[in-house]
Amino acid sequence: MLSVSSSQPADKPAPKDSSWASWLLIGIALAAVIALAVVNSTGKGTESAAPVSSGETQTIDVGVDGMAFTPSSIDIDPGTHLVVNFTNSGDQVHDLKIGDAETGRVDPGETVQLDAGVIDSSVDGYCTIAGHKMQGMTFKVNVGDGAAAGHDHAVSSASNPHVDVPTAAELGAQRDDFSAFDATLQPAAETKTHKETWTMTEEVVEVAPGIKQMRWLFNGQAPGPTLRGKVGDKFEITIKNEGSMAHSIDFHAGEVNPDKTMKSIQPGEELTYKFTANRSGIWMYHCSTMPMSLHIANGMAGNVIIDPPDLKPVDAEYNFMATDVFLGEESTGADAQRVADGRFDLMAFNYYPGQYDAEPIKAKVGDTVRLWLTNLGPDQPLSFHVVGEQFDTAYKEGAYLIRNEDSTGSQALDLLPAQGGFVEMTFNEPGTYSFVNHIMTNAEKGQHGKFIVTE
Repeated sequence: MLSVSSSQPADKPAPKDSSWASWLLIGIALAAVIALAVVNSTGKGTESAAPVSSGETQTIDVGVDGMAFTPSSIDIDPGTHLVVNFTNSGDQVHDLKIGDAETGRVDPGETVQLDAGVIDSSVDGYCTIAGHKMQGMTFKVNVGDGAAAGHDHAVSSASNPHVDVPTAAELGAQRDDFSAFDATLQPAAETKTHKETWTMTEEVVEVAPGIKQMRWLFNGQAPGPTLRGKVGDKFEITIKNEGSMAHSIDFHAGEVNPDKTMKSIQPGEELTYKFTANRSGIWMYHCSTMPMSLHIANGMAGNVIIDPPDLKPVDAEYNFMATDVFLGEESTGADAQRVADGRFDLMAFNYYPGQYDAEPIKAKVGDTVRLWLTNLGPDQPLSFHVVGEQFDTAYKEGAYLIRNEDSTGSQALDLLPAQGGFVEMTFNEPGTYSFVNHIMTNAEKGQHGKFIVTE
């Protein structure tokens, strides 16, 4: 067998060995082509996924004022690399989160830098500490044409399909063009008969910061005018309906037949309501046309004060009426279904939430003040408290709970809707004294104000 194999011509390789080598070369060539294709393909994929050019870096300073960031928003171009120098100029620990970037907890007085990265679309920022976002600590980054032009306030945790509900921080923010409802109460006129004429109208007014809507008003105001007198005084109040729907009035201070005096009167009509003040107290009045809850919610309520006998003189008197605030369309006013369901948005003294934070009431050390209180509702209870003070006199629903006390006092006066009373206190030290509904979630919705006491 060996002799046969060696006898084949030298220039003719074995067919089997030649075939194997050829296929090996072809395989190597194909592998090289495929590898090159994969490299090229991968390179193209990485290039197309590369981030959009970041453009220029923009650095801004952000601080804290109360429970709000200042500024609370910024407008930038798409692709801006945003850097924030965050100074906690508040009085408690805060942080700032924008997208996925966070500062971590920042103590009062400290400054940290937050690199928010490249911003291609609008994004919300906020303080992550529990409850702070709800209180108004939000920061809006508005990008390009998507910027929230004309958006005056951030959205709170409250949900209303008609409007963005202002945050607690926005409710108390001071504004140069704002004037609070004058809560100062004048003494009763020295007359036995009180005659007045009121018009009932429907007007679009500002009901919260940045929000205007239809209100139904007595004499162009909410709350309506306050009447004040003494036991035995007579009142004759003529109401003229200059609105577009039926309205009426019910004075709790009177004892009258409701069939005639409280009837609804149509647009263009008028009615004179007469009553004698037989009993002292703080009495609510309101439109009694159905649904009464909607008429009260839209502004048609106020109070009548009939002085108790031997009311002592004080340095100042103020009149606070607690009200629930329901928001709706500007041309309509309080949303009727939300009122019926009890879904209030804000709370207020004298129908405008947070107004006595925006414009505090001034007092002097040593002043004794009397605060008259009426809960107009229509639904929520009131627990009235002044931070840093105690009441030496408390009067509720026709009787003194305590009076001119030196060794005891009251911390809160509780009033259900339609109840009234007053408290008295003396400021002994200068400072800022907040008055609140101590149902704290309602205070944080705007039932809050301040006395600024100076020497």
